[in-house]
Amino acid sequence: MICFTAVDQFFSTNHRFNLRQMCTLKLGRYFAFIFMVFAIIHGIVMGSSYDIQPTMGCLLSNHVWIQYSTFFFYPVLAGFLPVAIASLFSILAYHNVRRIVRRQLPIVGRKLDKQITAMVLMRVIAFVCLTLPYNTYRIYAINFPISQSMPIAYTIGRLIQAILLSFYIINYIISFYIFLIFSSRFRRQVKLVLVKKCWQRWKYWCCSINNQIEPDNIPETRNSRIESEENI
Repeated sequence: MICFTAVDQFFSTNHRFNLRQMCTLKLGRYFAFIFMVFAIIHGIVMGSSYDIQPTMGCLLSNHVWIQYSTFFFYPVLAGFLPVAIASLFSILAYHNVRRIVRRQLPIVGRKLDKQITAMVLMRVIAFVCLTLPYNTYRIYAINFPISQSMPIAYTIGRLIQAILLSFYIINYIISFYIFLIFSSRFRRQVKLVLVKKCWQRWKYWCCSINNQIEPDNIPETRNSRIESEENI
């Protein structure tokens, strides 16, 4: 998805009108759907190739899948290819924004394109820094598995994998914080949503509950009025 974001930003900031028209919301949905279907099928097929061994734990036992993971999946499909695509198109988008600045365009549009491009560029840098260490370690761990008969080495290997996996998972939740740091427009939008919408709704809901009037004394006053009329 980060690659799609970088590609979309490149096309949307391109000075050629026909290239800007190519990248539409409908086309993006098609590519996102195809990518998700491919990722689900690939994950199911690759996950079924793992086997539990008494001394090694859960690992790839098929030689074909070991070669595939070593020479294609981790270094290319999950490593070099998305990094290269995201880096290339984010740099090209940055070049497009610099060209937009030199052209006579509205200031608001230029600032918006600059902020979005900066957000995409920083997101790509975070993606590269957080995913490459884990992919590199996975290539090593698949080809040189550590037996559980060596508890110290096995524990160290599992600890390293857990740390790198934690950084890898951070890649999926860090977008909000990167955008919050590097985009003033995004900060204003977050403030608008949290303060002026969520807080006001919560405040109105709490105040409406506390200020409810319960007509407890109405039946009593009505009965007393009826009794007084009967006495008269």
